[in-house]
Amino acid sequence: MNFKIGNREIGPGNPAYIIAEMSANHGGSLEHAKEIIHAAKEAGADCIKIQTYTADTITLNCNNEYFRIKNGPWQQENTMYQLYTKANTPWEWHAELRDEAKKAGIDFFSTPFDLTAVDFLEELGVEFYKIASPEMVDIPLIKYVASKGKPIIMSTGMATIGEIELAVKAVREQGNNSLALLRCAVSYPAVTDEMNLRTMRNMAETFDLPVGLSDHSEGSIGAVTAVSLGASVIEKHFCISRKNETADSFFSMDREEFARMVREVRQAEKAIGGVVYGPTKQEEGNLIARKSIFCSADIKKGERFTPENVRVVRPGYGLEPKYYERLLGSVALRDIAFGTPIAFGMFGEKAE
Repeated sequence: MNFKIGNREIGPGNPAYIIAEMSANHGGSLEHAKEIIHAAKEAGADCIKIQTYTADTITLNCNNEYFRIKNGPWQQENTMYQLYTKANTPWEWHAELRDEAKKAGIDFFSTPFDLTAVDFLEELGVEFYKIASPEMVDIPLIKYVASKGKPIIMSTGMATIGEIELAVKAVREQGNNSLALLRCAVSYPAVTDEMNLRTMRNMAETFDLPVGLSDHSEGSIGAVTAVSLGASVIEKHFCISRKNETADSFFSMDREEFARMVREVRQAEKAIGGVVYGPTKQEEGNLIARKSIFCSADIKKGERFTPENVRVVRPGYGLEPKYYERLLGSVALRDIAFGTPIAFGMFGEKAE
């Protein structure tokens, strides 16, 4: 079920792998794209992700009704071709961005949107791949990516369970078992109360795969909740500042927000911990707050213990309350002063 990306193990029992998605937030500037890589590293991301497509590889240069963007946050771009022309990450940047990520000490990978993008990324030496939610129904693309034998992180936004099953099967048929499935709401920004994160856990059980969240919602509540439900991967769109307006900045986290999310995710992981019973280290000093058996009136040697002279009260210096019934009716072996915790050796056989 678990698999490795570099030296990081992805799957239950390991810290969540946190991906900063650059997408279109470079705003057409290579230098700004490099700044984003370093800012993501400083904010605590494990990985920077880009997207590999051109307008011509992802859609058609067509202005008929099918290709017009009629509603949503990008309708001002008129057609899909215009949007993707503006938003793509130029392929001639990829090698520099890969090298910059290495320099920054952060993992680097990409989402290919067609077979030529996969070939290009293979030449670039990318070590793992992302499949975007809309592309998870592109079975030929998924098979081709899986055939490279590298780990795949696949978003499942909009997908039925049958569509997910087909995509998982396509990966496994290529002999590739290094796959994680991400719950995703394909809406920008996503509405928190429609995220249905329990589905993520069901995917893990159904497909026996690591799961996670590609989160388009505002804030970090989705990411922290997902981790508490077992997410092994968290992906968030990342920008340095939303003041730098790009096609994706309006729903992206800035670096301060991202850093806060990373801290909260790591704290959530610590809080989840493991299966532990009994007092933890921080609780050990508070064991005396429990109840125990105390002498509630002076008792003479040979006198019987009764509800009138022994009680179960706080603090916990005496015998545990489970011995109370055994104590009643037994005989005091010595004088016991009021307020003394009862201990073994203070009482003997019950009086006849």
